[in-house]
Amino acid sequence: MRFFRKPESGDQDRPPRESDTPSDTGAATRAPAPRRTRSLGETLVDTGVITEEQLQQALDEQRDSGRKLGRVLTDMGLCTQEDIAGALQEQMRRIRIGDLLIDYGYIDESQLEQALKRQKESGRKLGQVLVDMELVDRHRIVEVLADQLQVPQVDLRRYQFDPEVARKLPETLARRLRALPLSEGRDGILVAMADPTDLFAQDEITRQLGQRPQIAVVAEDDLLATLDRVFRHTEAISRVAEELSEELSRSDYDLDQLVEAEMKVDAPVVRLLQTLFEDAIQTGASDIHIEPDDRVLRVRQRIDGVLHEHEFKERQIAGALVSRLKIMAGLNISERRLPQDGRFNIRVRDRSIDVRVSTLPLQNGESVVMRLLDQSTGVLSLDSLGMPKHVLEPLRRLLRDPHGVILVTGPTGSGKTTTLYSALRELNDPEKKIITVEDPVEYRLPRICQVQVNARIGLDFPRVLRTALRQDPDIVLVGEMRDQETAEIGVRAALTGHLVLSTLHTNDAISTPIRLLDMGVEGYLLAPSVIGVLAQRLARRVCPECAEPHEPDPRMLAALEPLDDRPEAPARWQRGTGCNRCNNTGVSGRIGIYELLEIDGDMAAALRTNDHQGFADAARLARGFRPLGQVALDYARQGLIPLDEVLRIAGESARLDDDIGNPGATGAAQGTEPETDTPAPPTEEDPDSGDDDPGLVLPDAPLRE
Repeated sequence: MRFFRKPESGDQDRPPRESDTPSDTGAATRAPAPRRTRSLGETLVDTGVITEEQLQQALDEQRDSGRKLGRVLTDMGLCTQEDIAGALQEQMRRIRIGDLLIDYGYIDESQLEQALKRQKESGRKLGQVLVDMELVDRHRIVEVLADQLQVPQVDLRRYQFDPEVARKLPETLARRLRALPLSEGRDGILVAMADPTDLFAQDEITRQLGQRPQIAVVAEDDLLATLDRVFRHTEAISRVAEELSEELSRSDYDLDQLVEAEMKVDAPVVRLLQTLFEDAIQTGASDIHIEPDDRVLRVRQRIDGVLHEHEFKERQIAGALVSRLKIMAGLNISERRLPQDGRFNIRVRDRSIDVRVSTLPLQNGESVVMRLLDQSTGVLSLDSLGMPKHVLEPLRRLLRDPHGVILVTGPTGSGKTTTLYSALRELNDPEKKIITVEDPVEYRLPRICQVQVNARIGLDFPRVLRTALRQDPDIVLVGEMRDQETAEIGVRAALTGHLVLSTLHTNDAISTPIRLLDMGVEGYLLAPSVIGVLAQRLARRVCPECAEPHEPDPRMLAALEPLDDRPEAPARWQRGTGCNRCNNTGVSGRIGIYELLEIDGDMAAALRTNDHQGFADAARLARGFRPLGQVALDYARQGLIPLDEVLRIAGESARLDDDIGNPGATGAAQGTEPETDTPAPPTEEDPDSGDDDPGLVLPDAPLRE
């Protein structure tokens, strides 16, 4: 007889056995459960497939070999796969998940009664109700089902499945049945199911595959996330691209006439773009690049700062895609010699997405880059950006200052715009007048007057800024100090009692005031006006699902030794080995790295005399200042980011050291090109907290640049 027991640590490494008893499981203190699902072996005996003696022989062989009972029985010729499938179906008919969870000690009778009452009201499955009520973890339910049904339990976050096998079930069927084929071997196809007791689903899977599958049980949330990765619209994109190519080859229309005529929802060019957008949103892409080449069309997505490429052999569809995007963005479709910029809004999966469009004439056609801005996420709070305390608290103090210039700096794609919008959210108050001057306005904010510059009609930054200062503002945000005139107007505004927020394209905080000096802004204006500079980066985060301890190359550690101001701190170096969640890259999401420089008297004195080196020396000695490289090294030491990310960040900042002594140097290239990096927010901890726990996962809203 088999007693119920609570699975112990390590149980998942072997199949549950008929021979598990209270004497060897540590469960002797708990009485046998009054409700008991009969085991596979007992069910086979009850149905007359095998005898008690044959069952005991199989159990002895299972104990010696460690194989699953079903496999042992078939290898011994005592029953067939069909016999086992029938026995499992009989088991499934008798399983009541609530009773099982009580038997395993995960919930009690009163909790089950509460859940059953809520289930009756909602009509949802009991397991989901229990999880929503936080009475049991979803993986506990998976453990119980796997143990009772004697089927494998699979963690899809780590499992390396076969993509070709996974597509043996069509996407619509896989999502409806909550099932995913994982691998194919001599025992047949292993299929992961969220509900292995759903016999109708199993029958439908059998009809689709042409054979009865081997069943594994998985957590439903993990299964749905994996289905999103498996069915990345790749097949649909290729199919619609071929359809569009065939239509273009048959058409006698001029391309522009054809695209303008094809405005129906079911038109191939419309469906292709919609599928591209859905795929980009699903994968968390920040940008889509459409680039025609001599023989192919390349469509690339920027995900976590890295471009991922897909090639279309249907080169001729490029013109139709570009023309359709121009129509959507309100651009001139017949103008192919000059760059154009525009924007439009679409809905993808019930989310409002703003799309910024930039076209660029190439030798082989026109390149289009689209920045995707998810309006449904809203503007993040400063707290949700993951800033450590030594940055967040003084930054908030600076924002409370009634006048002065606060600059946010970093290269393209470092999240500057996200930080500025978060600051505006904190400052937004009925008692304050806030005006923003942007190019373009990315997110609409209530109670804030937002102006978009338009250089084509003479509405440039200096002109708008001068007018804005006559509108009685308390706070002014300038999207970017692109030139001397804009910078000087902003600085003078701070001197006349306004708080001014803006950005610069430099690589660290120390070089930013020096950059303004190089632009021609007088030191006597900068010294009393600039009160703080925030520099930031986004570092790729070690994937938490496949992270493992890692011993860095000693040469790499030696290269970073000059940065290490905490050599005695314990290190927990980690790297990702690659898994389904991170697409085998070892990294998933990104973490903000920040350095904040508060301008003190010594630094102001150096600015007043245009002393570049004196300013840099005073800044490095400033109280509480920690450079980007040191902060990044803290995160690497805690296992949050790979060590090579520290080298990248430290290297970018180090290049600015040469610029400090060279008044003609400008650091990072300053331009007006559209930013091309929209990262997803990471989990982050405070390096100064002394807590090894990475902490709270931040909401899935994009950091914007």
